[in-house]
Amino acid sequence: MELTDSQKYGAIFGGAFVAAGLVLSLLVFPFWNLIREDVFEETEILSNVDGVCYVDTSDNIPKTIRNCDLQPGTLVTVKFGEGLAWATIVNPDSGN
Repeated sequence: MELTDSQKYGAIFGGAFVAAGLVLSLLVFPFWNLIREDVFEETEILSNVDGVCYVDTSDNIPKTIRNCDLQPGTLVTVKFGEGLAWATIVNPDSGN
């Protein structure tokens, strides 16, 4: 079975497209940059507005916590991705 010229050019173009995608994904935009390191930090609930709590963390990015029923001033341990603006509560402490 002989390939026509257009099929050959199509295969070359497709191969070049795949090669360019591999170069971009491996050298320019590495996949492991998408995987953020989890940070755990003990902090205090600053406010609770309609079930959304707000905390401040050491990276100076205020974090929002959805479905939160804790009162302001409650100490909690939160988990968040480095550089992200949302967090989850890992372990609410029992005291203030």
